[in-house]
Amino acid sequence: MSKPKGFEKPIGFRDYLPHAVSKLRKIENDVLNCMGQWGYRQIMTPTLEYYDTVGVASSTSDQKLYKLLNNRGQALVLRSEMTAPVARVVSSLLKDEPLPLRLSYHANVFRAIEEEAGREAEFYQTGVELVGDDSPEADAEVVALAIASLQAAGVGTFKIAIGHVGFLNGLFQEVAPGLPEVQEELKSHLLGRDYVAFRDALGRLSLTEEQKEEMDGLLRLRGGKEICGQALELSRHPLARASIEHLCKVWEVLEAYEVSQHVLIDLTMVGDFTYYTGMTFEGYAAELGFPVCSGGRYDNLLQQFGRSVPSTGFSLKTNRILDGVRGTEERQELPTLVQYDVLRRKEGLKESIRLRAEGHVVVTRLVSEPGDLTTADTEAGTGTADGKRYREIYTFVSFVKERS
Repeated sequence: MSKPKGFEKPIGFRDYLPHAVSKLRKIENDVLNCMGQWGYRQIMTPTLEYYDTVGVASSTSDQKLYKLLNNRGQALVLRSEMTAPVARVVSSLLKDEPLPLRLSYHANVFRAIEEEAGREAEFYQTGVELVGDDSPEADAEVVALAIASLQAAGVGTFKIAIGHVGFLNGLFQEVAPGLPEVQEELKSHLLGRDYVAFRDALGRLSLTEEQKEEMDGLLRLRGGKEICGQALELSRHPLARASIEHLCKVWEVLEAYEVSQHVLIDLTMVGDFTYYTGMTFEGYAAELGFPVCSGGRYDNLLQQFGRSVPSTGFSLKTNRILDGVRGTEERQELPTLVQYDVLRRKEGLKESIRLRAEGHVVVTRLVSEPGDLTTADTEAGTGTADGKRYREIYTFVSFVKERS
């Protein structure tokens, strides 16, 4: 194995240059401010967690976890997502706080990747968790907040697809009773959007013609409120029907929020995390072919930390928004230059403090002779905008009588 060169970094990790950091911070701050207006308080958790607690509770596959040992020989992991760490805190440090709890976060997370996959091993998430409310109102709130957060991040055109894990569980229990392996295979094909393999798996089952038509109709269950009625005709299983009725109530609340135009029902959606127990959703920006946000209900996760509380939430893929969505371009103020010599240093620094107090970006520069001066006609630029480095220049030197 060759030794890395001095400028190399591990595969899957990246450097963010100043213009990218500025845009990323703006997205982060605008989204967190939006979440704060909905009553969500920020929380921070450690980058490292114990493998036997958060690592095991996370539904990220074991092969994708970054593991290491501390000096006591205990297994640790770099956090691979934020829901499990928040669940740990809610079940311990926040166990005495009244429910429901509304928490928000922004954090970097880590997942080991195949080197040839071209994916990032470290990326950023901004999200919320609503803990202690299992109502359709709560599910609709996180979907509506996801929409508001995408808008705050500068994503202009997008769609939120919502589904329900319970509907598929009930439906597959009905068509493949007593065959959990087959049920998981069907869900796996839907998760991968491999509809050919899904139909092949159905073909190996002893289904009536009516059931085959119903399963084929499942793949077309995408649309608005009318999908709820069509889904109720597909299954008589109590779990499937209760799940659709819940989703219909969520839609009604989204209509009251006046955001249903951004939402479509997709009952083939499974959700990527095994701890999802109810409604799930994904958000797609028009510029990108993969999700920029995802979320759903995970009522069983907190039980792993000794507290049985229903929960729902979502996260934005902040770096995907940074890289793939044009959004609103932020205009950066050029810095003001304050230059001074030793004799007038105090005056120059006092002026820089005053300008910063007014909200301006200020850089300072010590000069020793006239040839060192930066002038408005050269670097401050009276010519092309591309050549302009400074908004203004203030000069405090003993060998120049007037301040430019």
